[in-house]
Amino acid sequence: MILEDQRFIHEDLERLEQAIADRVAEDPRNIRDRLSRDHEIAHFLERIEDQSKRLLDIYKDADGLREKEIQALSTGDQFEEFYKQLDGIKDFHKRYPNEPVENLERAYKRRQPGEGEPVGMEIDTMFTGEEGYGRFLDLMAPHEQYLNLPGVKRINYIQYLESFDCFTPPHLHTKRNQKLSDKYFTYVGDLASYLEGFIKRAKPLQDLDKLFGSFDEEFEKQWAANAVPGWTEEKAENGPQGPKTEGSGEGIWCADCEKEFKNENVYKNHLTGKKHIRAAEARKASGNSGDTPAPTAGVTSVANRLKERAVAEREHRIRSLAQILQPERQATRINVERKQGMTERERQMELDALLAEPESVGMERGEDESDEEDEGRIYNPLKLPLAWDGKPIPFWLYKLHGLGVEYPCEICGNYVYMGRRAFDKHFSEALHIFGLKCLGITSNTNLFREITKIDDAIRLWEKLEHDRKRERESRDNVVQMEDAEGNVMPERIYLDLQKQGIL
Repeated sequence: MILEDQRFIHEDLERLEQAIADRVAEDPRNIRDRLSRDHEIAHFLERIEDQSKRLLDIYKDADGLREKEIQALSTGDQFEEFYKQLDGIKDFHKRYPNEPVENLERAYKRRQPGEGEPVGMEIDTMFTGEEGYGRFLDLMAPHEQYLNLPGVKRINYIQYLESFDCFTPPHLHTKRNQKLSDKYFTYVGDLASYLEGFIKRAKPLQDLDKLFGSFDEEFEKQWAANAVPGWTEEKAENGPQGPKTEGSGEGIWCADCEKEFKNENVYKNHLTGKKHIRAAEARKASGNSGDTPAPTAGVTSVANRLKERAVAEREHRIRSLAQILQPERQATRINVERKQGMTERERQMELDALLAEPESVGMERGEDESDEEDEGRIYNPLKLPLAWDGKPIPFWLYKLHGLGVEYPCEICGNYVYMGRRAFDKHFSEALHIFGLKCLGITSNTNLFREITKIDDAIRLWEKLEHDRKRERESRDNVVQMEDAEGNVMPERIYLDLQKQGIL
């Protein structure tokens, strides 16, 4: 019965459009109900798309069944055809007596809690407790994976939230060949999958296929232009490089470490060292062993480039998704910092307040008008920081700690610290010390307090190094020695020449 299927699909599409209009007209009171409504609308839109494809196939009538049914109804005895189809329907229900009848009037109607089907249960199991119904990111698991990667610096969770989409120095010092390992490939893949899944769950009504397609197009353009950060194609300056030299030929050559040893005992001790073992494992993993002939440079280069492309594509996907989720990222950082200062009881109170629902969802608007005003948006025109209860802190406390004063630090990557207390504290934190190490400052970091400019830090370090060198030279030149020919020189130089047998 092609015509009946056609009529049913038309009715279904109209019911779906009405259901979507009813949901859009609603004004959910909290984020949980709003997410439940959005996911329900997204499900209706998917059904509209599927039903529209079925209806389009019916109108195309590729097999000609619809045309035959129309001719059968329009020619001959209409009643005979009608009773023939009626007998077919009765025969079907005799064979399947318990077949349910789909009621489109009730299929898309909003179910109340008392009608037997719970409201919003899918939303409760869709997000973790840290995600707060799509308001925050939960990157605990990716953070653990990151800390287990080779060659990375151990950072805390808040620092990871700031730099999880940065894959180039100074934030990530993993070498290019280490990024081709299975562990790193799994890490970036899991992180990209989580961010994609989060945006699908938190923003169900967004055109995600178009968004993800734009990411792929942008990556293809950057890869073709050799402009992907950290993955520019390396070109040999003087043509293909030959094999490494095996020293002077007089001693023993270590191919793994590319080093020559004059003494056999030193070479045997070197074979048991950690540095040699790591170099041998790295050489074996790269497939470059002395026993087997190395593959041709062209095949190795193409295979290596394909691996780099797969890793670079995932890194680009993470950067693009992190840019889309920038508000949730900042909210996550603020939420984590706020929870660090809360007790367990305060966290439980906040969780109970978040999960609390009104006793009667179907109450009249006039009866709960005052409750809506209390639970409405918090009035915060001065944009004060929020306390543990989600309300702005007092203004006198805001002024007391100077939280309205910005303190930028160029060494920390132009990060802005709010308040003098946070600014003074950051000089002993890992981010600032890491910035000093990137500038070559490895000792006496306490002397660089209150210095936030890169040029000032470099000038001070050069001055300290100059003073230290001059002090060392003056100390060495205190004792003067004279050789047999009457040449006067410092004691250190005299002793060195004497050891070499020159004097």
